Parts: sequence; C-alpha cells; structure tokens
Amino acid sequence: MAAETLPYRNARLPLEQRVRDLLGRMTLEEKIDQLHQCGAGDTNPNNLPLLAEQFRPTYGSFILNGAQPDLALRNALQRKCVEESRLGIPAIFGADVIHGYRTIFPIPLAQACSWNPELVRQACAAAAEEARAQGVDWTFAPMVDIAVDARWGRIAETFGESPCAASIYCEAAVRGYQGLEAGTSPALAACLKHFAGYGNSEGGRDYSYTDISPQRLWEMHLPPFAAGVKAGARTVMSAYNDLNGVPASANRHLLTEILRNRWGFEGLVVSDWNAVRQLINQGFAADEAEAAEKAINAGVDLDMADGLYRKHLGALMQQTRVSPGTIDAAVQRILRVKFDLGLFEHPFCPPASGEDLPPRGDFLKLAEEFAAQSMVLLKNRGDILPVAGSVCRLAMIGPLGDEKAALLGAWSQQGRAHEVVSLLEGVREKLPAGVQLRAAQGCAIDGGGRDGFAEAVALARDSDLVLLCLGESAQMSGENASRSTLRLPGLQQELALAVAATGTPVVLLVVSGRPVELAAVEPGMAAILAVWQPGTRGGAAVADLLLGRRNPSGRLSVTWPRTTGQIPIYHNMRPRARVSPNGEYQDFGTTPLYEFGHGLSYTRFAYSPIRLRRPTVSPDETLQAEVTVTNTGRRDGTETVLWFIRDPAAGITRPLKELTHFESAAIAAGASRVFQFEINPARDLSFPDGDGRRILEPGEILLFAGPESARFNVAL
Repeated sequence: MAAETLPYRNARLPLEQRVRDLLGRMTLEEKIDQLHQCGAGDTNPNNLPLLAEQFRPTYGSFILNGAQPDLALRNALQRKCVEESRLGIPAIFGADVIHGYRTIFPIPLAQACSWNPELVRQACAAAAEEARAQGVDWTFAPMVDIAVDARWGRIAETFGESPCAASIYCEAAVRGYQGLEAGTSPALAACLKHFAGYGNSEGGRDYSYTDISPQRLWEMHLPPFAAGVKAGARTVMSAYNDLNGVPASANRHLLTEILRNRWGFEGLVVSDWNAVRQLINQGFAADEAEAAEKAINAGVDLDMADGLYRKHLGALMQQTRVSPGTIDAAVQRILRVKFDLGLFEHPFCPPASGEDLPPRGDFLKLAEEFAAQSMVLLKNRGDILPVAGSVCRLAMIGPLGDEKAALLGAWSQQGRAHEVVSLLEGVREKLPAGVQLRAAQGCAIDGGGRDGFAEAVALARDSDLVLLCLGESAQMSGENASRSTLRLPGLQQELALAVAATGTPVVLLVVSGRPVELAAVEPGMAAILAVWQPGTRGGAAVADLLLGRRNPSGRLSVTWPRTTGQIPIYHNMRPRARVSPNGEYQDFGTTPLYEFGHGLSYTRFAYSPIRLRRPTVSPDETLQAEVTVTNTGRRDGTETVLWFIRDPAAGITRPLKELTHFESAAIAAGASRVFQFEINPARDLSFPDGDGRRILEPGEILLFAGPESARFNVAL
C-alpha cells in the first residue's frame, strides 16, 4: 500500500482511527523514540548525522528555546522526521512561551492584577500567533501553581494566590494559546504546569519538598488544573516537587487516578526538564532504570531532556517492569496531540518574511494596554498623583529608571531589550512641554557602592518631585531564583531613605517579579506604584498612569507582606485559636502592608449595602446578590468588585475569606453600576474533603464585597 493511502494519513478518517492505525504499524524502538524529547540540537542541520543521540528522525519532540528563532533549523529537523523515518511521524516542537514570544507582555503575576481574563486570552493568542510563525507548536504554559511564598522565584509566573482567580485566568490562557475562539488562526498546544503543589515548596526554595494535606491539595492547588482540563488543554507538565513523600513526576495518584481517571484527561503528560532523573536525587529511585520505570508507570508520557526512557524502557519491558500496554497508551496520547494539531497534514512552517521582525503595532498596543491595567497604585498620600501641573522640575532616580532588560522579566523568550520602552524613556516622551526631567542612577541594582548617592540626593533636593525607580533585575525572579529575603537588593533601601530625607516628595516605582519588603521605606514615600515586570511597553504605560492620562485600576493578586518574616501570609488563611492581638508578632503584627485585592484609583468608589433576593438558599436554587458601586469622584475609572465568602462554622474549618467571584467595569464620574453575583451553592459554597468529594453543609454564610458584608443561610 502506498504511503499516502495508509489510513493514518487520511485526514478524513476519525482521529482515534488514525491513531490506532499508526500505533499498530510501529516497532517497539519507534514507540520508545516517540517518548523522548530533547533540545533542537546543533544549529547546523548538516551536522545531524554526527549527532545520533541528539537527533534521530523518530524522536517525538524537540525544544526550541534558542536565543534567536531558527525556523530553517526547525524545518530541517522536521523534514528529516517526515522524509527519513519509516513512518514519517512529525515531531512536535515546544518552547517556553510564558508571557509573550516576540512581544513581551507583563509577567503572569502582574497580568492577574488586571482582573481582566479577556486581556489574558488576547495576550496568549498574540503570543501563539508569533510563536507559531517561527515553528513552535506547543507552549509550556500556562503555569497555574498557586502563590504561597513570595521568596519562591517562580511566583512571577503564577496568577497569584487565589484558586478561583487562577482557574479563570487558566481557562482564558488555554483558549488564547489554543485558538479556541471562532475565526482564530492556527495556534499552539497549551500545557498546564506544574502538576501539582509546586508553589508550596518548603521555604520558597525551588525544586524542594512540599507537604500539603489531601484536603488542602483539593481546595487550593488542584482547582486551576481542573479548570484547564475542562477548557481543553492538550498537555500537562508534571512538577519537580516531592509531594508528601511521592515526587510529582512519579506520582500515580496525581497523574493517573486524579488527572486521567477522575478528570478524563486524554492529552499527553510531559515531565519537567530532567525531572525523571531527578527522582534519584529525591531518594525515590535507586538508579536511572528505576526512575524511568516509576515515571512511565505513574503516567508521564514524554521524558523531557534526560533520555532515560530511550535508555531503559526496552530492558524494563523485557524484565516485565513496564507493560506493552503502558508504552502503547503513552504513545497514543502523544500521537493524538500531533494529529489534533494537524502536524501530519502541515508539518512545516512557511519561511518567515524576515529573520527578526519587530513586534506588530497591534501587539505593542495590546502590550501597553495590558501593562497599564496590571500596575497597582499601592499608596497615594495627599493625592500627589497624578503629577500636578505645578511640577516643573522632575527627577528620576534609581537603578531601574533607564533599565530595559529588567522590565522584560524572566522567560522573555524572543523579546529584545533594546526595543523595551524604559521608565525614563516613557516619561520623557510624554511629559508636557516646560517640565524638566533629569535622571541619576544613585546605585546599582545589586552590589556596587554609594558613589552615586551624592548626585542622587543633590538632584532630589533641586526637584519638585522625585520618581524613585527601585526593584529587581530580570534574573532575580523566575526559575531557580529563590531569595531568602524580600528586602530591596543591594543598597537600594539606603538610597530610598537618603532621597526621602531631602523632604522632596517621592513617588516609588517598584519593578519586580514578586512583592518587595518596603516596611522601612514606605513611611517616607508619598506614593507607591507596583510596576511589576511589565514587558516591552512598560515605560509608556507607567508614563500614562503617572501623568493622569490613564486612571490606575490594578488590584493585587497576591498579598504584600510588611516583612519577609510574615511569610506565609495570604488572604485565605484559616482562623487562629485566639483572636487578635493574641498570636500576633510582637514587632510587626500579622496584618500585611497591602492586602490581597488592594489597589487605589484617582477617583473614589462608594458601595451600597449588599442586597440579597432572599435570606436562605437551598441546594437546588441559586441566590442573587448585588451591590451598587458609584463613582463619587471627578474622573472616570474602572472598579473591580471582589466577592468573598466565609463559612464561620463547618465540619472542616474554612478560610477567613475566599474569593469566589470577580467582575470589573468602567464607571464614569458620577455614575453608578450594579454588580451581580449569582451564587450557586454546589459550586460556590461547598468545599472538598481529603478525597476531593464536595461537601455542602447547612448554616450561616458571610458574604463580602468591598467594605460591605451580608449574611444568609444554606438550608438542606
């Protein structure tokens, strides 16, 4: 039978029929090769014959994370896969497209501060379009681990500390990456990571042990993954962490019993980089063979980077430690994703129209909009912002003022630092005529000396207002970037205190991938804006907010502690045995510097009392709650209403408050808007036990929105 007439090559046949037909034609060696993923290899395709271990045309997947996109290499590798292998199975090419590809958007932690899932979807769709044009088929995103400890570098990649918000953002990201909207262009396969509990690593140290009770796992860490599976995510990545004594990358309970059997996930599971071999480091496998055995039997289909499946699966099958059915099931899941992406029909990407084209104008406009909506005005004493027309001499001081790479953040993929609009450039470009802007670095981001202090202090004294730009470099957050303290790096805190001592009003702009410890400097700051790591157009967005061309609307997706010593601290903590002040720290108390959901505006919003349609709800009913929000100021603004619940007495103790619903809306000055929350008892008022079973109990429920609260009862 001619190759083109084989059933698996017939796009008109059902996908599952094609998968079964191809699987039946594969040798054991071909199957095992499909379970292997590695880097794209030598950049010269002519050298591939010399790199048998690095490249074989039957390998299942390659990673494209080079410093420059190389579409020619990608197509050359793919051509060898489809033309020089017996069955012509195309490879799938993955990359870490985390918060943009060529156009870099704010880091996910900042994105969540926008409370705008539609912007998340649009940004992911834009990233998918850029990445697919350069040969990427698969992104290792979204990351939906829950932020528990701000010392953990990868908090920057999360959507914050709320399982509810992370679930909604996850669903939006999956739709954006995978092109699930009508009329969208071909998109990427999304990958939910890291499954599961990675965000709870001990001490905020990356790759570390996590101790999470089964009930807490179901309540806090699993919901965003369940939402992503429901949204149709094609792939999942197993986590590095050891979860309660069983590493996630060899955890059958997670990968098979929950993910596949209970949730019905049919896509592929890929390990994180070298995670199979690292089972040895974690003390769960004695050698490489045992590591491969435990990972494949737990449910890891594709082995990223370490090559242990290729090296050991054949022998493990001969020893009956791995069954043929287990191998076949893993291969089927990989083939299913490849067929679903259309790689058999369209294995190659058309040559790009340019080697390194700059981002498109519409994507840059989206990046600037997203950056502006993500920034959070934390403090604004005396309404010093927006910058008043009386300011004639403006100073920008600090190591982050004219820094570009830091604004991109970690995992900036193909972003180019020289294309970033720095804070200094953004403000300078948009300042009104007649306003003088001068700059001084003051100190380095980290290390260095105090040689620049004198210049910075003199400039501050000779200015009407100081914009103080402090924070982290891009390398200070992200993977393997845990920090023992949230204190401003290097001499930045000293610089802040010296500048504040001049008496000139200071606006602090914080560039970071996590909350930063500000307790020592906050009293001396007139205003504080959390800029985060805002991406390619960050400086332009900052300028619009400072100058009042836009009204800040961001609200924190993560609690901002006063000091590192308060960690862990998050909004959905459980109550203590004694009420305050009992049990508080003697030096700083237990309240954060800025709580989850905090964010100021240049206008004011007033909330009406919460209105409930009735005082009691039964399981088969819904209860409508509503609150009227009025813009009482003189500026148009956007308000986000966060709805929290609390069950004050339950069979399993409940958090002090849990985010259950949110909605944002623009409200003109003087106008009002009614926000509604349709409470579904099974969805919104139940809670999981240690096996994930939902429990709905009768009794009183407290409901919060803004400063308002109400009570109602659940009747069973």
